[in-house]
Amino acid sequence: KRQWRRHEVKPGITGWAQINGRNKVTWEEKFELDVWYVDHRSFLLDLKILLLTVVKVLKSEGVSQDRHVTAEKFRGRRNA
Repeated sequence: KRQWRRHEVKPGITGWAQINGRNKVTWEEKFELDVWYVDHRSFLLDLKILLLTVVKVLKSEGVSQDRHVTAEKFRGRRNA
């Protein structure tokens, strides 16, 4: 149920999980970051995310996860 909360907002071109680890974090961590965003969303937070996205892209931060070209393949939920 908690992870489902991330669907309370429409997907965008970037997000809180993308600027806080991108492919370096696990799927579980990405889901938690998405839920955090749902609880704290605001215009200023969206502006911060957009600006930090530009910085992360220019620095190429978080592109690859250890032992993966980009990120570990999503294999579904581990906890029901």
